[in-house]
This record gives sequence, C-alpha cells and structure tokens, in this order.
Amino acid sequence: MRNTYQDLQRSHPCFGGVRNHAGRIHLPVSPGCNIACRFCDRVISDVEQRPGVASAILRPEESLEIVEKALALCPEIAVVGIAGPGDTLASDGALETFRLVRKRFPQLIQCMSTNGLLLDERADEILETGIDTLTVTVNAVDPKIESKLNKYILYHGEKIEGVRGAEILIENQLKGIRRMAAAGVTVKVNTVLVPEVNGEHIETVARTVAEAGAKLYNIIPLIPQYELAECREPTCPEIDAARTAAEKYIDVFRHCQRCRADAAGVPGEKEVGAQLYQKRLAVKETFSHG
Repeated sequence: MRNTYQDLQRSHPCFGGVRNHAGRIHLPVSPGCNIACRFCDRVISDVEQRPGVASAILRPEESLEIVEKALALCPEIAVVGIAGPGDTLASDGALETFRLVRKRFPQLIQCMSTNGLLLDERADEILETGIDTLTVTVNAVDPKIESKLNKYILYHGEKIEGVRGAEILIENQLKGIRRMAAAGVTVKVNTVLVPEVNGEHIETVARTVAEAGAKLYNIIPLIPQYELAECREPTCPEIDAARTAAEKYIDVFRHCQRCRADAAGVPGEKEVGAQLYQKRLAVKETFSHG
C-alpha cells in the first residue's frame, strides 16, 4: 500500500520540509534525456550543489550497495529518489533500480522525478514498481511559453522543435499526472521560475496541475546558465509572490534545497553524499529535473 500525502508530510523531506528532519538518497542511474531545456547543461561534477549534478552514473545493481552504505552513515534516510542527471523515463535504469530497491529495502519510500514526456505511455511500468511519489517538472502549460524554455523534444525517434514539441510535452505531462494521481500516487510538480519568460504564468500552471491531480507545487528559482545565462535569477519577493499566487490552488513547498542527483542525508542538516563515492570529479555545473 502506498504512503498517503499525509504520511509523506511526516516522512519525506520534500513534502514536510524542515518540520520532519527526514533523510533521502538520490541514485544517479539515469544518464540521458529526451528534452532540451534551455537552462540545462548536464555534466559530471563534484563541485556544484544543484539538481542534475552527479559524481558518476550508477548501474541499477550498484545502487543497492550505495543505499546500504548510506543507511549506515545516515539512519534518518527514509526516501530513495531518482532525479537524474537525465530523465528517469528516457532509459530503463530508474525503473529497474526501483524494482531492486523495493525487494532489498521495502521500508523505504520510493520517489521518482521526470520531465513527463513519456509519463503517460510508461505509466503501467511505473505503477508496477510501486513508487510512492512522483515529481513532474512542468514549466509552462502554454506551448508558446514552453517553447522559450525548451528547444525540442526527442519523441519516438523524432526531433520535434518549438511550439509543436512543446504541445506534445505539455499534453503528455498532464495526461500522465492525471493517470498517476488516479492510481493513488502522490504527485508533486516542480516549475523553474524564469521571471522574463514564465513569471506571469505560474498561477495558471499551479491551477492546471492541481486540476490534473497534483498535491504539492515547488517553484524553483532559475540558475542562469546555458542558453538562459543572460536571464536573471528571480528575486526573493518575486519567488514569494509566485508561491503566494500558486497557493490559491495547491499546497506549495517552500524549503527546496535544489539537491544534487546523488545527494544523500538530511537536507540542510546532515549530508553524506561525498562519503558514498570514492572518486569525485571537479567539473562544471548543471541543472536537470529533480
């Protein structure tokens, strides 16, 4: 039986925030992506404390040893998440990892993040793993706005650019959210806030995903880089205003730490990720869906 939203508020750091002091481990088993976000530049790194960054890519079977080691270092860990550095549904590593983790560590909450392009069509596979929570990154529900944030999608062997690609992505995201929510999976939605692009669109996104069945909304400030390097990071008042607008329709998470794709420990209190990997490389930053 899956954990309820109320259960998750007590035991998941991305649902209860600083209130529950719960730990999590992210397993970097998803190397590739199938969309091209204009703010995303995936690399392997040990330097930046940001979503999408990982020291290495693990094979599913390797992840079991990492989880065991992490639990020894930080018994507070209650959640196994997979959030990159690529998309969890663009390859099979994440779903295979969840199956293995469920057998070895059935007490742990399982949490997956995705851009949602393949969410609807892979829903049965996802549900079969028994995941408890799903995070979908939805940056816009207007294709014209989305096309300014995402250059193209790779969909069934075809590169689809611009508004047409954005239309497919948004349609699949919302269909997938509806399907997963109806099946009893607690859905959280992330939105990267880019003031010049989707700053006035956040309320519409929040209303739309809430109507689709999402329970929690997380607004993540842009990290200016890659093709959006000239865009500015939103100010604290802008972030607060966006969160306040979204709260008319959905619960809003206000304690996001923008965790790495291989983070482990209690966010903001006890991080043990650096102790889990013998070799860590110092290269540049990145950003992904987590």
